[in-house]
Amino acid sequence: MEDVYLEKMISKFATPIQYSLKSDSGDIQMNSLLGKKIRIYFEGIIHCVVCGKKIKKTFAQGSCYDCFRNAAENSECIIRPELCKAHLGGGRDPIWEEKNHNVPHYVYLALSSAVKVGVTRGNQIPTRWIDQGASEGLILAECPNRFHAGELEVYLKDSFTDRTNWQRMLKNQVSSESLSEVKDSLVETLEEPFSSWITDHRIPEVLDYPVIEYPQKVKSLKLDKEPVIEAVLMGIKGQYLLFDGGRVLNVRAHSGYNVKIDIS
Repeated sequence: MEDVYLEKMISKFATPIQYSLKSDSGDIQMNSLLGKKIRIYFEGIIHCVVCGKKIKKTFAQGSCYDCFRNAAENSECIIRPELCKAHLGGGRDPIWEEKNHNVPHYVYLALSSAVKVGVTRGNQIPTRWIDQGASEGLILAECPNRFHAGELEVYLKDSFTDRTNWQRMLKNQVSSESLSEVKDSLVETLEEPFSSWITDHRIPEVLDYPVIEYPQKVKSLKLDKEPVIEAVLMGIKGQYLLFDGGRVLNVRAHSGYNVKIDIS
């Protein structure tokens, strides 16, 4: 039995994508558990992923309320990049903002149930696409900082969603649109300064997930309501574990939870 402090699963780009979870005794190679019955037991203990304080409830994927309100990692511009003030020397923690947000950011296109537009730092490709469960990803533009990337994303939101339909993603209902063609059409319409940030990336990155069988229906599991999960692991996609019977667990949403994992 493994003692695990749940955090975002670590992913490695490969065919298929390789996933692992950190435990007290080392990394658990999650791909090797496909087709096996696993038991996840939530011990009722949660710690804030930012400050480590013991808490009863999490905010923003693992934070205590104070860190949710005050920590730079939970700034409003994490969700809405167009509000970023790093390029002006501002933000909750200007030093953190300078290091993490006043650096080049990509605006990308990702293919799932529809074409999605998003923003991420340059060193987070393809991890960002993997975490979202995208089937393909293509870099559209490289912007000077998070704020300018957010401006371009806002401009594109009239044509594309910035959210992933997680139910359709987990059922592998993928749009047939071509990211290359979408980018070509955008390049023809974008004006300065956006047009000057367009990259030469032409071929989408294809992402292959370790899945035995995709569910036809999905039911999201919450460890607070169901502290013991015993099921066969049928696949991993995005930050979800896919179990038999269409049950799914969002690992990242349970960041900070202390669990025991038993493999049979």
